[in-house]
Amino acid sequence: MKTYLTRMRAKGHCPPRKPFKKILWSWLGAFIGILLVAYLGEILRYDNQSMLLLIGSFGASAVLIYGAPLAEFSQPRNVIGGHVFSAFVGVSVYLLIPSFPMFASALAVSLSIVMMQITRTLHPPGGATALIAVIGPQSIHQLGYFYVISPVLIGSLLLLFVALFVNNMSRNPKRHYPVYWL
Repeated sequence: MKTYLTRMRAKGHCPPRKPFKKILWSWLGAFIGILLVAYLGEILRYDNQSMLLLIGSFGASAVLIYGAPLAEFSQPRNVIGGHVFSAFVGVSVYLLIPSFPMFASALAVSLSIVMMQITRTLHPPGGATALIAVIGPQSIHQLGYFYVISPVLIGSLLLLFVALFVNNMSRNPKRHYPVYWL
C-alpha cells in the first residue's frame, strides 16, 4: 500500500503563468466562439427553454482550442471527430437503454473514449457530449440522431471557425492553428 501511495507524490512544479498576451488571445477566442454559438442558437431556437446550439461540453472545447491551440486534443480532427463520434455513441446508448440512466451514462462515456481512441480523435469534452445525450433534457432526447448534427456538428464547426480566425491573428508563430488537419 505504501508503494502505491508514493506514486501520488508530486514529481515537478507548477508551470509558470502564461504571458498576458496569450491569456488575452485565449479570452478573445473563447468569448467570440461561445458568443457566436449561443447567438446562432438563440436565432434558431424553437422554444423558450432551449439554446439550440449550446451544450456544456463546448465550454471545455473552448478551453482547449483557444487556451491550448497547439495541443493534440485541440486539433480540428480531434474537435470535430471527438464531438461527432461521441454524440453518435451517446445517442445510440440512450436509444438502446433509456430506462437505466446510471448504466447508460457510464457506457456512453466509456464507449465514446474507445471510439475516439480507435479513430484517433480523442477530445476530452467528447465524453461530456456523450453524457449529455444520455442525461440531457427531453429536448435533447427528442432530437435523436439529429443531436449529432445540431447542436454537436454545427456548434463544433462554429467553434473551429473562430479558432482558425482568432488563433491566426496573433503574430506569435507558436499560436498559429492548426498543427495538423488529418
